[in-house]
Amino acid sequence: MKYKNIRKHHRFLHACRTIRKGLGKLLFPIIWLPSRYVKRVDRYLIKKFIGTYIYSIILIISISIVFDVNENLAKFTTNHAPLRAIVFDYYANFVPYFANLFSPLFVFIAVIFFTSKLAGNSEIIAMLACGMGFKRLMRPYMISAALISVLNFTLGAYVIPKGTVIRHEFESLYKNNKKNTSASNVQLQVGPGIIAYIQQYDDVTKTGYGFSLDKFENKKLVSHMTANVIKYDTISDSRYQWRAINYKIRTLKGMREHIKSGQEIDTLVMMEPMDLVFSKGQQETFTSPELLRYISKQKDRGSSNVVQYEVEYHKRIAACFASFILTIIGASLSARKRKGGMGLYLGIGMALSFSYILLQTISSTFAINADTPPILAAWIPNILYFAIAYYCYKKAPN
Repeated sequence: MKYKNIRKHHRFLHACRTIRKGLGKLLFPIIWLPSRYVKRVDRYLIKKFIGTYIYSIILIISISIVFDVNENLAKFTTNHAPLRAIVFDYYANFVPYFANLFSPLFVFIAVIFFTSKLAGNSEIIAMLACGMGFKRLMRPYMISAALISVLNFTLGAYVIPKGTVIRHEFESLYKNNKKNTSASNVQLQVGPGIIAYIQQYDDVTKTGYGFSLDKFENKKLVSHMTANVIKYDTISDSRYQWRAINYKIRTLKGMREHIKSGQEIDTLVMMEPMDLVFSKGQQETFTSPELLRYISKQKDRGSSNVVQYEVEYHKRIAACFASFILTIIGASLSARKRKGGMGLYLGIGMALSFSYILLQTISSTFAINADTPPILAAWIPNILYFAIAYYCYKKAPN
């Protein structure tokens, strides 16, 4: 019985090695770089790094999916969620979102595991004995971290937000059954000196009730428009097209007043449904260019509800540097061969990586709920952990 268990264990290890070798062959064209700058040893380490990184993502995300299915299966069944929607709308967008969110942790795990294995096989000792300094040894690590950072930024800034929209729609229909679809007493500046007000707005029908639009010049009211109902034109080729029903327009010129009223009129108002209804996690559904435009537009309107959007924008940029920081920490801790194994240093490294992700969340919360500048909140974890990475690098073997 014991012999059979050992054979099963060996078969499992052999399957894991086969997967890693396959990933290395798949990634070989990606890591092709001019031999003038990247030598054979660099290609070897890059293949090890990237292959272990992808393998750790597949392993941990697979476990996460199993736990998520177990937790939400009852909700999916109760709300009659179609299997196609569960697979393609929810989990097809669940996987890249969480893989990108915890990418720094996967980077650190990959660095620790394959570097400690190289150190255990005396491969790093051989590299250092041949005259390669630790600074030169870090070159393929930094190249790999750069490839991962570019991939993470591209996914996080342009690809994942579009999938997050689909995932949020699925969650509101079949998982949480909660979505903010209405707003009341909304007032915003839609242009220089132009103030819009909606008493009640329904996002399902894109319809507002109790609408008014005031235009000011030199702090004087020159036009006042009211409408019982206003509807957003969803099929128009251009943006900001609204249809006012039972409207009245008062135009003021000095002591004179001109009144115009009617049943329906098409009008251009510089606002959209997304400006009226805010939902939790809405900033995650915008690409980075959309975030930048939205922040600029809301600031021009005098809105103060843009902090979470600014934090999200700066966090996407700052998160790219996490791969470099945790790579330096992981390589510095695991590059030395030790008799007692890597247990203690692996624990220290895991604690550092988890605390880094925790600090990112805490700093973002402080920026939203306190007066911390968003750009500072996004970069505080990088600044602190860069100092730790520099210390670990100086203490690394030479």
